[in-house]
Amino acid sequence: MTPDARTRPEAVADVLVEALPYIRRFAGAIIVVKFGGAALAGADDAGQALSSFAEDVVLLRSVGLAPVVVHGGGPQIGELLARLGITSEFRDGLRVTDAETLDIARMVLVGKVNSELVEAINVHGALAVGVSGFDANLFRVGARDGGLGFVGDVHAVDPTLIHQLLSQSLVPVVATMGSDTGGQAYNVNADTAAGALAAALGAEKLVMLTDVDGVRREPTDPASSVARIGCDELEALVRSGAAGGGMAPKATACVESVRAGVPAAHLLDGRVPHALLLELFTDSGVGTMVVE
Repeated sequence: MTPDARTRPEAVADVLVEALPYIRRFAGAIIVVKFGGAALAGADDAGQALSSFAEDVVLLRSVGLAPVVVHGGGPQIGELLARLGITSEFRDGLRVTDAETLDIARMVLVGKVNSELVEAINVHGALAVGVSGFDANLFRVGARDGGLGFVGDVHAVDPTLIHQLLSQSLVPVVATMGSDTGGQAYNVNADTAAGALAAALGAEKLVMLTDVDGVRREPTDPASSVARIGCDELEALVRSGAAGGGMAPKATACVESVRAGVPAAHLLDGRVPHALLLELFTDSGVGTMVVE
C-alpha cells in the first residue's frame, strides 16, 4: 500500500525541521490559549475537536512551552438556557445576564466545560488543573454596564496562582468568572479575560481559537482573510463592522493585549485539527496574527 503523502517519512521530517526553530524560540514562553465554546460547538465531531485540542496542549507543554488555557462556553450556556425556556438577549456580542442566567453560566462554565477540558487534557498527560477567576482572586471584576446585568470587566488580575501552577509544569485551565471586592459574582467575556490574563502573565502569545478562519476584510468572503494585521487596521475593521458581532470582543482583546506588551495575538479556526500547532510551529500558519 502506498503511504499517504502526509505520513511519508520525508514529509514528517520536513514538518519537524520546520517546527524546530519555533520550538527553540518559544521554549519556556507562556502561551495563553483561549478555547472558545464556539470552536467546540461548531465542530462536526465535538469529541474529536476536543481531543485534538487536548493533544496540542500536552505537546506544547512537552516541548517546553507553558500553555495556559482560558475557555468560554457561550453556546453551551445558550443551549441550557434554551432547554430551560429562557430567552437570551445579546448586546454588542455580550449576553445580558440576570441572576438566574448567572447561576446557569456558573454551572456550565465551572461545572461542565472546565471539567471536560481538564479531563480531555489529562487523558494525554496528567497536567491540567481547573481553576476559575474566583480562585485566589485571579480576576477582580466590576460591572461592565448596568444594562448587561452581571457581566463584568476585569479590573485587576493577580497571576500568582497561575505562576505557581506553571512552576510545577502544570497546565491551568481557567473558567472566566470573577467577583468584585464585595464578593458579587460576574460572568466575564472569555475573550476579554484571556487578553487581560495574557498581559498580566507577560505571555509571549495570545491565541484565540474560534469558529472562523481569522480576520476577514469582507466578513462573507473567505478570500479576504488576512494573515497578518496591525492593531490600528484591526480597530478600523471593528469600527466599520467588518469585524463585528462575536468577532468584535476577540479583536478588541487581541489589540489590547498586544498594546499591553504581548508580542503577538492570533485568531484562528479551532475546528481545524491541530490548528494551534500549525499556527505556532509552521511558517505559513492557519489564521491571523495581530501585531502592533
